[in-house]
Amino acid sequence: MRFNNRYLRQIHRWFAPIMVFPMLLTLLTGSLFQVAVLTGESEKFLWLLDIHRGKFGTLDLTWLYPFLNAFGVLILLVTGIIVWLQVPFPKKKANSQNNSN
Repeated sequence: MRFNNRYLRQIHRWFAPIMVFPMLLTLLTGSLFQVAVLTGESEKFLWLLDIHRGKFGTLDLTWLYPFLNAFGVLILLVTGIIVWLQVPFPKKKANSQNNSN
């Protein structure tokens, strides 16, 4: 099944910059909180876990933030893989010296 590469690239190009900030934020806050847990200081850094889950001060997106993150990554993954699989790879040329032996 062929997909319209141009349309998929447009979707991918549109979603990628939007998803950079939430994914970096999730990655950094999750990793830093894990370091705090390993050092036994997790109680001091519960605010990292709040941000990781989507609570940004008075703006509480904990009910939506994980789903938006997952949806964005899924869109990027699917469009990226489909476009990548449709790229024609160069065919290897048979070496004439190998064929003569």
